[in-house]
Amino acid sequence: CRADKRVQPDMGAVKNVCVVGAGHVGAPHAAVLAQKCPDIKVTVCDHDERKVAQWNSSLLPFYEPSMQEVIEDVRGVNLFFSTDFASAIKAADMIMVSVSTPLKTEGTGAGYAPNLMCVERVARLIAESADGPKIIVERSTVPVKSADIIKRVLRFNNAHPMVVLSNPEFARQGSAMIDQSSPERIMVGGEDSAEAKAATAALVEIYARWVPRERIITSGLWSAELSKLTANAFLAQRISSINAISALCERTGADVDEVSFAVGVDSRIGRKYLTASVGFGGACYETHIRNLIYLCRSFRLPQVADYWQHVLTLNDYQKRRFASTVVASMFNTVSGKKLAVWGVAYKKNTDDTRDSPAFDVCKALLNERAQLCIYDPRVSSEATALGLCLADGQETLVECVSDAYDAAAGAHAILVLTEWDEFARLDFFRIFSQMEKPAFVFDGRNMLDHAALRAIGFNVIGIGKPVTPSPT
Repeated sequence: CRADKRVQPDMGAVKNVCVVGAGHVGAPHAAVLAQKCPDIKVTVCDHDERKVAQWNSSLLPFYEPSMQEVIEDVRGVNLFFSTDFASAIKAADMIMVSVSTPLKTEGTGAGYAPNLMCVERVARLIAESADGPKIIVERSTVPVKSADIIKRVLRFNNAHPMVVLSNPEFARQGSAMIDQSSPERIMVGGEDSAEAKAATAALVEIYARWVPRERIITSGLWSAELSKLTANAFLAQRISSINAISALCERTGADVDEVSFAVGVDSRIGRKYLTASVGFGGACYETHIRNLIYLCRSFRLPQVADYWQHVLTLNDYQKRRFASTVVASMFNTVSGKKLAVWGVAYKKNTDDTRDSPAFDVCKALLNERAQLCIYDPRVSSEATALGLCLADGQETLVECVSDAYDAAAGAHAILVLTEWDEFARLDFFRIFSQMEKPAFVFDGRNMLDHAALRAIGFNVIGIGKPVTPSPT
């Protein structure tokens, strides 16, 4: 064995950070990092010139509450957006990798295995551009042992020593800026070497400027990589669990909200993520559960893989069940009927529609020849059209409007598929007067006052709610 005589990285105070990837993981975190650490220069790099131009303008690529204000406060001061990777990497003491890791669409593990092409590409870019020691921080959600990819690429292609850490992103879309500013926990994982421990301490010192020390968890590298997948799998599991009970509630006459409350006051269980709905969505939950399933199968744990597969199966069932309930309730046909769809974002306070349950419901109703009129306060008509494209790429014939009242006018039913707060504040007397009769409301988020709506004259169907006689 030949001893590694390369100069070890300087793990002193970090003054320059390069964030690779200007998406939902990289940009909000970079903005808060720049705001909380005014003496650290933060440069966010991305290959997409259009996206970088948007970050440098007043029209940001995506919406997060309060993100615009924070970015405008620090952009051009110590936060910068650029396509010049080489310069940013050379100048950086620390490089945070926040690139996309979507599911593979073909080949081995298609539909379950993560596509780590971008991770490897970033590692090669760092190896090509780095002219000195660096601390590399994994912030993308990756399967266990992914850090080995970065380490091996760097070792074979760069003479300078590098340390790789894992710092998984736990912030929630729609609350990302709050979660970054006041996180429940920060996790930093590294190997059991003097260099890795020093690098871990350097990253911990950055976070300790605004995060209480007791909320900063240090761990092994592989534990940190697995923790993010596990956290999202557990959250999705809770949603599928209460949704499974919602189906039973509808058959028995129980109220899922009452059951959820009784279960949630048990301190061993807690009340969070026990709200029945049309199903979970977003880029994280399903993708990360599929990654977890792939890992379990790879390590020959079929029973564990099957357990997590059932969480996804239940979620698909919930979406199909909701669409079937709409059709069955409306005299077993929605053909030619206008249906108002309120919300296509996968949850409120974001314009993200990736894996949104609303699209699955809409596609099922379009197959029944319904005429959909869609309103979402944040999602563009272009994003809606893209999300409802057919398998062959053909666009579907849906109408997108900029007002909830316009969507409901002349409709036979309203489908609430995203829990935007504004929906509860609308004038339902006005809405009822403009709709076809009988007028239906299918509340896929259980966010409206069902008793008040029934008093107006609506037929209201919620998730996991007892069947109530229709207004006469």
